[in-house]
Order: sequence, then C-alpha cells, then structure tokens
Amino acid sequence: MRKITALLCCFGLLLQTAHAQTRARDAAPAAQPSPRPRVALVLSGGGARGGAHLGVLKVLEDLRIPVDMIVGTSAGAIVGGAYASGMPLADIEREMQTLSTANLFHDVARRDLSIARKADNAGAYVGPEIGVGHGGVALPKGAVAGVALEAVLRRLTARQTANNFDHFPIPFRAIATDVSDGQMIVLADGNLAQAVRASMAIPAAINPVEIDGRLLVDGGIARNLPVDVARAMGADVVIAVNIGTPLLRRDEITSVLSMSDQMTRMLTNTNVQVSLRELNDKDVLITPDLSAIQAASFDMLKEAEAQGLEAARASTPELRRYAIGADDYALLARHRSGEPPPKGVLLKEVRIAGTQRVPAEALRGTMESQPGQLFDPAVAERDMRRLYGRGDFEHVGYAVTPLHDGSHVMTTTVTEKSWGPQYLRLGLGVSTDFEGDSFFSLRASHRWTWLNSLGAEWRNEIEIGHTDRLGTEWRQPLTPAQRLFATVYLAAERTPLDVYTKGDRLARYRRESVAAGTDIGVPLAEWGEARIGYSRGHARLLSDTSLLPTLLYPSARTAAIQARLRADTLDNLAFPRSGFEADVQVYSSRTGLGASSSYDKLSFSARTAVATGPHSLQGGLEIQRKMGGKPLPDHELIPFGGFLKLSGYRTGELLGNSLHFGRLVYNYRISRPGLLDGAYIGLSAELGRMGDTLDSVDGVQNVRSNALYVAIDTPLGPIYLGAGRATRNKTALYLLIGKP
Repeated sequence: MRKITALLCCFGLLLQTAHAQTRARDAAPAAQPSPRPRVALVLSGGGARGGAHLGVLKVLEDLRIPVDMIVGTSAGAIVGGAYASGMPLADIEREMQTLSTANLFHDVARRDLSIARKADNAGAYVGPEIGVGHGGVALPKGAVAGVALEAVLRRLTARQTANNFDHFPIPFRAIATDVSDGQMIVLADGNLAQAVRASMAIPAAINPVEIDGRLLVDGGIARNLPVDVARAMGADVVIAVNIGTPLLRRDEITSVLSMSDQMTRMLTNTNVQVSLRELNDKDVLITPDLSAIQAASFDMLKEAEAQGLEAARASTPELRRYAIGADDYALLARHRSGEPPPKGVLLKEVRIAGTQRVPAEALRGTMESQPGQLFDPAVAERDMRRLYGRGDFEHVGYAVTPLHDGSHVMTTTVTEKSWGPQYLRLGLGVSTDFEGDSFFSLRASHRWTWLNSLGAEWRNEIEIGHTDRLGTEWRQPLTPAQRLFATVYLAAERTPLDVYTKGDRLARYRRESVAAGTDIGVPLAEWGEARIGYSRGHARLLSDTSLLPTLLYPSARTAAIQARLRADTLDNLAFPRSGFEADVQVYSSRTGLGASSSYDKLSFSARTAVATGPHSLQGGLEIQRKMGGKPLPDHELIPFGGFLKLSGYRTGELLGNSLHFGRLVYNYRISRPGLLDGAYIGLSAELGRMGDTLDSVDGVQNVRSNALYVAIDTPLGPIYLGAGRATRNKTALYLLIGKP
C-alpha cells in the first residue's frame, strides 16, 4: 500500500508540474514576427531630369519594394504626387510624355486667345506686358503663368479623392519655399495639382502660387532632397533619388542669366549636401547619371527615364533587403491602386470664384461647362484656356467636388491680374535692303480694361518711324455675356508712297489719312469677329523728299459704309505650322455720305499652314481691287514689294490700282523650340499681278519672285536675313527685325 501511495503521489506531482507549465505557456505572450521597416521614397527636383524617377519606380515595382510614403520636391512632386494618389505608373509615363519645353513655356496656344488679344499681339511687341494700376507700374511675377503646366498636373492628379494627403493610397508630402522668408513649406493637404505646381514654380520663370496667404515657389531652394521630412513622417528606411542639377562650369557662366541660374544651383546643392549627411547605412541613395540632360530639356524625358532605370538596377543588392513576397506585394498593390477618376458625373452647379473687377456672368457665358450637363475634363480644359485667353487673369483653375445627393459642383477659380487694369506694350521693327533704304518703327499700345460693369475697354496705339500711326478706340460690350459690341474710333496715319521707274526712285511722298467711325459687331467664339459700320475722314498727299509737287492726286474726302470679317486660328503668327487666317473687307464709298467719289473696294488676305516634323508649308493670298464698274480714285493706290511680298523688289517699289498676289513658303526648323520658337531656313515662291503700274506693259505687270532666308525667333521678335530675286533681273537683300 505504501508503494501504491508513493506512486500516486509521484503521479500527482507530475500532473501538477505539467499543468503549471501549461498555464505558464498560456500566460506568456505569443512570439510575433518582426515588423518590416516603413519605407519612404524621397524624390528630388531637377526639372526635365525628373523623368529618371519613372525609371526608379519601375525597378521598385519589379523588385517588389513596398513604398509606405512619398516626399517630393519640384519634378519629384509631379511623379510622387501622381503615384501616391493611385495613378498607375504606365498612365503617369503617358501623361508626362505630353510635357515639352515648348508647351510648358507657352501658357495657352495662340488659337485659344480671344480675337481681340490676337490683334493686340500682331504688332511684334517686345518683352512682357507692363501693368499700370493704383500702385503704379508693375510687371508679371514670372515669364509664364503656368496655366499649361497646371493642365497637365490636373490630369496627373485626377485620382485625388481626399484633401488630406495622409489619406491617399500612399501618404504624400510636397515641398515648396515661402518666397517671403525662404523657409521650407511642407504641403500636406489641399488641391494636389496646385500643391505640385507650387513645388515647381521656378522663380522668375513660372508665377508663384498663393496658398493659405503664403507666396510659394520651387521647393528645391529650401529642400531639394527632403530626407528630414520623410523621417518626421515615421520612415525607418529612406530610398532617396537625387537628380539635382550640378553647378555650371566656369566657362558656362557667360551672362546675367547664367549667373542667376548658378546662384539658384548653389542654394539647391548646399541643402542637398545637408540632406545627404542625414542618410544612414539602412538607407539607399540612387543618383542617375543625367549629365547629358538639362533641367529645361523636357523633350528628353525618355532619356532621363532610361538613366533612372539603369541607376536603380545598379542598386538592386541594397534594395532587395526590403523586398516582400509576391502575394503580400500583390495585396499591397491592390490596396494602393486608387480609384479611377469619375467620368460623366452630373454637374448640379458651376461656380465662379475669385472675381473682383470681372463679373462672373461674363465668364459663365463663355464656358461650355454648364449646370445639368455631364462633366467632361476635355471641355473643362477648353474652358480654362478660353478664360485665360481673355487676357484678364494671371491664373485660372477648377475643381469638381461631390455633393451629398451624388451630383457634383464645378468651381472655377480665377485670379485677376495684379498688374492691371491698364496694360502697356512696347515694340520695335527694323529693316534694311543694304541699298540705302532702312526703316525703323517704334510702337506702343495701351489698353484700359473693365471701365464699366459690361466690360468696356479703351485701346490706344501709336507708331513712329517708317509709318506714323495714331489710333484710339472705345469698345463697349452690349450684353453681360459680351456677345455683341459697339465701337467708336479715331485713326490717323502717314505712310510712305514712293514713285519708281525702271528701278530708280523718282519721288517720295507721305500719304496722310484720317478717319473716325463707329462699328457694331459680334465675336465669333475665339476664332473670329464680324463688324459693320460707318467712317468719315480725309486723304491727302504730303511732300517728303521729293522735288516734284504733290500733284499725284488731290486731297479727297472719305465717307463709307464698311463691313469686315476676320478669322484667325494660326498657332503662330511668324512661323505658323497649323491653322488659318483670313480678313475680308468691303468698303463702299458714297458721295451721298460725304465722300469725294463713289466706288466699291474689296480687300482680301488669307494664310494657312500645315506641318510635319521639322517641315512646314505656308500658303498666302492677297487681293485688293475695285468692285463694280467704277474705278478706284487716286488716293487708293496700292504700294507693294519687299521681303516675301515680291521679294526681288524693294519695299513699296510697285505702285498700282489693283493687286493679286499669292505665295508658298517652305520652312525647315533647324533647332528645337523652347521659350522661343527656334530657328528656320526658308524658301518662297511668289507670283503677283499689279494693275496700272508706272512701268507696266499693257496696263498690267506680272511678277514672279523667290526668296531664300534664315530666321530665328528672339526676345526682340523674329529676325530674318534673306535674299530675293524677281523677273526683270530684280534682286534685293534684306535684314528685318519683326514680322515681314
């Protein structure tokens, strides 16, 4: 019994020990797998070199490297913001391919300007528009407003569904610089497109962006590689991509512009060096070789992407430390794909915000996007270009936000020009034929906008030199939507009138004309305008350098009913590659209205252009002649000749009472466009028929001519150096600054 009792006691002790061990195991915490580190992607600025970020992202996706947060500056903010908001990498790549140096530095295509602004720009003006307001004379804050850039950014950030950037599929920060104190500003909420544009607003090149009362410019000035911002967001590991622009060499610093550029690069490189010292052994630094790609070379995004791809692949061993399994990465990718942008949502309301001088009704009447319609991003972008093309605003943008009932409201926000409401433009024109005929013109224009609630505008022009011209016009819209207008004007002009025979100039006169009148008209969208009206004045001939008396024609009174139709969709006035331009005028002079003689005159001119690659072909036609049986009076004589106007003849060498002229011009672009349009080699074929010239045969003179030239776009306007040859062995050389 004692043995049995001892065995039972031992068995009981064993049971108690096992039970105690079980309870101890249950009470102890379960062993957890070590959590993976939080990975931040830090993308630096560098302009067009930002294409390298796309290559890096491709490698990160291939290696299954999770990205838990993104911080971007300038170009890094473009790529980082789009990727963080859920846009697939292939879509980002496709949208960024629409970026080019030319379209980034042109806020709006010329065809999107209003017809009035196209006419304003036709005078070959130099430099920016000068504003005159209550604070005195002012200039724009940047060379371009960034409207074209922001249109691209809206497409890249179309998947934004939350104002808080922490609620994106990947939390995101954009870095900008407060221009008032130079401090770094971390943008963590708001409109993503606007935040990105602020991050890359290059000082003096792109207008700064105002957010929450701060005026923001390129974040690279304060922090181009914001490693510290990623740490503050909780990053354990930083993958930093440095595409910063290196300092210029001594031989590359050749002007005030390059010196200014170097100062900006020095600021950027200094803060980058500080950021690089913040990296540790766990972090990965990727530095693509972008020495062959300039920050402004947006036409080389693909080349930059290839360099980013190569540099990231070279860092594969360091990156693999943070790779995760295929199933985990697929789950993460689905979570972070983001919602595609809504299409066809109903617009319950279209709001206009930011107007002060300009009534909202005047803007709403020009927009295609209207309440009750389905929202179309392409239509909205056309509206933005149309509003900016009016010339009243330094910034336009829009946002579409949902309402509780499932409908949406589109809010268009405009910023009126801070340097208005009066504007000045100055211009210069110079030409010589190297044979003693040299001409110059100085011109200025002034317009005073929004003089009443309907948008009255007072416009003044003056030109001194080869032609003396003075004009003033009051343009009064008659409806709030500005679909009908009336004008009152006064114009005076003195133009040279040369008399040649067999190539020798016999006399030079100056033809004076003065006219006052009134028109009523309708704008035809952005592409045209129609007018009809009445004018009255006089015309006479004045002596200039002639020994002959001014008996070529007597003084005459002018009075007429006139009609005019203009259309203009050319993409460029000097070097068009697409679109057309046409101007038809009918002038009906009547003695019953007060004129010296009755007659009818037709004036017609047209141009069109097509292009492919560097090649472009332009066609032009000009007709001036009588209508009906009554001849034109002497004061309607037509001077013709000069560069691309029967190029073998000197300027104004042909003088007749009718003109039929046509030309074909071939241009080959020999340099890429950028802020300016580039350089060209051109060749023309011209054919003209002048009626009743002094040395004509049988009352008509037919002329064939050709021209060969080189041209380059400059801040002073296009410069042409050319040679012309025409029938009768007529030759001429030309140098022109300004439009031919």
